[in-house]
Amino acid sequence: MRIYSMTATFGKLDHETLTLQPGLNVIEAPNEWGKSTWCAFLVTMLYGLDTRERTRKGSLADKERFAPWSGSPMSGRIDLCWKGRDITIERRAKGRIPMGELSAYETATGVEVPELTAADCGRVLLGVERSVFTRSAFIRSADMPVTQDEELLRRLDALVTTGDDSGQAQVLGRKLRELKNKVRYNRTGLLPEAQSRQVALEQKLQELDGLSLQSLQLRRRKTALEHRIGELENHEAALRHAASLEDLRRVEEAEAAEKLAREQYDMAEAACCGLPQRGAAVEALERQKDRQRRWEQVQAKERSLPPIPQPPEAPEPFRDMDPADAPWQVQRDEASFYQLERSGRPLWWIALVLGLVLSSLGVVLAVSVLPMVGLCVLAVGLAALVVGVVSTLKARRQRRTAQSRRMALSRRYGSDDPDQWIALAHGYRDSWERYRRADKAAREARVELEQERIQLEQLPEDEHEDYAAAIAAWDQLAARRRVLEQSGAHLRTLRAVVKVVPAASVPDTLTETAQQTCQLLAQARQELQQLQLELGQCLGQMELLGDRETLRRELEAAGERVAQLEQTERALGFGLDALEQARGELQRRFAPRIGKQAQALFARLTGGRYDRLVMDRDLGIRSSAVGEDTLRSHLWRSEGTVDQLYLAVRLAVARELTPEAPLVLDDALIRFDDQRCHRALQILAQEAQQKQVIVFSCQGNCQMTSE
Repeated sequence: MRIYSMTATFGKLDHETLTLQPGLNVIEAPNEWGKSTWCAFLVTMLYGLDTRERTRKGSLADKERFAPWSGSPMSGRIDLCWKGRDITIERRAKGRIPMGELSAYETATGVEVPELTAADCGRVLLGVERSVFTRSAFIRSADMPVTQDEELLRRLDALVTTGDDSGQAQVLGRKLRELKNKVRYNRTGLLPEAQSRQVALEQKLQELDGLSLQSLQLRRRKTALEHRIGELENHEAALRHAASLEDLRRVEEAEAAEKLAREQYDMAEAACCGLPQRGAAVEALERQKDRQRRWEQVQAKERSLPPIPQPPEAPEPFRDMDPADAPWQVQRDEASFYQLERSGRPLWWIALVLGLVLSSLGVVLAVSVLPMVGLCVLAVGLAALVVGVVSTLKARRQRRTAQSRRMALSRRYGSDDPDQWIALAHGYRDSWERYRRADKAAREARVELEQERIQLEQLPEDEHEDYAAAIAAWDQLAARRRVLEQSGAHLRTLRAVVKVVPAASVPDTLTETAQQTCQLLAQARQELQQLQLELGQCLGQMELLGDRETLRRELEAAGERVAQLEQTERALGFGLDALEQARGELQRRFAPRIGKQAQALFARLTGGRYDRLVMDRDLGIRSSAVGEDTLRSHLWRSEGTVDQLYLAVRLAVARELTPEAPLVLDDALIRFDDQRCHRALQILAQEAQQKQVIVFSCQGNCQMTSE
């Protein structure tokens, strides 16, 4: 198969096209150009996208990793040549399954290619399954080692041991193993099933015998319980008959009580004749009680009346004066008191001082420099001195007068503090106001009490009858009526519930009480019900188990079946052992055939440094360099040498298993030095003569070397 071009809407690729040539294609591009995306696109176009893969911590599922960045649906197209026919395959989404729908047709004519389907496209085109292709012809730097895979091992084994990959020997061995597994596989298969059937039949027979014995015991217990229940029911009937006789006696007692209650009621009714009705008696009694209560209240109020208050005694300054005028009189006396105090303080001393100063100044001026001025000033000073002396004499007379008047006010009020005069006046006025209010309240209370007394005296007086006795008589009649009604209702209830029960048909020998009998009977019936349920279950299980004779015949047939299957199992074991011995003999050629080709390729890649290579049955590889006596695993080699070792093995496996498939390398030469990279490209160029080789690389030396 040879690829012409690929067009992808896949991951970062958006309707981009990659054109390829026959033979060797070396595509050198920087990181993040899309090399790995093109490789994953090729595998997806051939084998589809694994939608069952789930994203895990540290890794994305392909359906999420390669979802188109543009938001368009995932799709793609490959133009290729297969068996001389130019074919185009296209993939697109199928519902919610990305790349789930495939179309394959001839490029020129559009004729459909029916053998290429979405499930088998890669296997038909390349001749191998997906796992074989990705472990042989599809080489990435991340998974260079050749690891075990069931399909890969099967094809390698068949190819090396039989010369082709038809796998007839494996098919025969698989069929023998399938037959043996069908007979016995761990705890499943025909033989374990037959043995289980045999054991189950034996258990059924044992269970059937146990159920037969159990049903016999249950029937015996049932008979005993039924007899016990009969005895208890007969005893219960006898107890009911005795109870009915007791009920008849209580009916007779109730009839006597009802008769006595009726007689007492008639007597109470006769005693009420001629008495006022109970309602009227109650009202009259309430009126009497209310009048008595009101008289008692009036008497209590009369006893609690306060005495008539006495007027307060007037203080000496306010005698023969209206108490309301006392504060006004105090205010006038206070004003006069302070006015006298102010008039006794003239400014005469100012005139005296001014006269003395001016006289002294005039004498000084007259004697010294200004006699005329000094005389004038002296005259003014003498005049002021005269005025001061006259004013002083007048002020002394006024002060003596004011002093005598103030002393008179102080004697009148008993204090020379006007504030005390005011307090005395206000106290006198307030005490007089309190007296007036108390006198008014006392007189009004006496008037109100007198009015209440007059109202009570005007109320009509009821007849002096014993209303309490009348009320008691009516209450006695009501009580007798209730007793009569209760006794009548009790009698009617007893007559309604009492039934005559006949005596027991069988002599009663039990001594339990009615409560004990009811409890024992309920327990016996419950036990009988449970017993019947167990007996029914037992009979049902016996019916489900089937007939004993039929089970015995089935057990014999099961034994014969087990013997037959054991003989078949032994025969299949002999056949598998013989086939395994034959395959073991052929498998000794498995490793040398692949290993020989890988050894030659590895020697070329390393310039002849490594001359020996051995591959085990589990695809483990050991090698040795020239001069080394011991084969060593890849753990002893450098990382670049390990990549070259696995590349040689991959190329050898691809030659054997995928001769028609393109060889794809994704940065597989990244750890090769220039010389070994040059040798690898030479080998790939040689491989390109037989198949198309596509090399993706970020190394510039690969492109230059190829040129």
